[in-house]
This record gives sequence, structure tokens and C-alpha cells, in this order.
Amino acid sequence: MSTNTKKTSGKMATLAAQTLSNPNASAITKSLAASALAQRGTDKQTSAELEEKAGKALQSDKYSEETKALAASVLSQANKERGN
Repeated sequence: MSTNTKKTSGKMATLAAQTLSNPNASAITKSLAASALAQRGTDKQTSAELEEKAGKALQSDKYSEETKALAASVLSQANKERGN
């Protein structure tokens, strides 16, 4: 199985940490933030379930630019083979 070696950047990790401490952040945004932080400096990859949520968030007009940035980061760290 192919491994995606991308890691969450410092900028995205900061955004993710701020999101997790924001009581007004939505559940999906916090889920994306938690995944991004979990992938900071590790070989962890995005789960299929979260990959689907991130894709939907990117396609929706109801989410903020911050949520979409987290979704893009999480998707960039998805399993390479699952997308094929």
C-alpha cells in the first residue's frame, strides 16, 4: 500500500489549535482540525470517513475559508491509493 508522506504545516497546525479552542466552531470544523493536528509530525493518514467529510466541506458554500483550508490540508494527507 502506498503511503502519503505529507504532514500538516505549522500554519495549519496553528489554525487547527485555534479552531479546537473556539467554542463557536462547528463539529465538522473541529473534526477536521483534530485530524490535521493528529497528522502533524506523524505518518498518520486521513481516514476514508474524514476524507469524505472534507470533500463535502470543500464543495459546500456554507463553510468558512478556515474550514475549507483545514479540509484541503486533511485531503492532501489522504491515502494515495484510496483515491484511485
